[in-house]
Amino acid sequence: MSKNIFENDPKFQQIDPQKLQFLMNFANSHPAGNAKQMASAMMSAASTAKKDGMEFTPDETTLLIELLKQNMSPAEQKKTDQIVALMQSMQTKRS
Repeated sequence: MSKNIFENDPKFQQIDPQKLQFLMNFANSHPAGNAKQMASAMMSAASTAKKDGMEFTPDETTLLIELLKQNMSPAEQKKTDQIVALMQSMQTKRS
């Protein structure tokens, strides 16, 4: 994923530089694939971020997911939305 996307999109201008670097590294190391691959990669990245003391807001997480979905087929985008909804449901139950 191009660094220009992160630099030019106003949504990214409010993100902490350390988080932005983490997101760029994640996006560059996980090119568009399918929904299962993305879910696995997101869980791994969340774990790594937590170990590094980083927490992402729901808006930051949504923004990253939307970026990753851009190069997916409509069917994979739909699967991704279903996985995200399931993950959010599970998170709500834990709270």
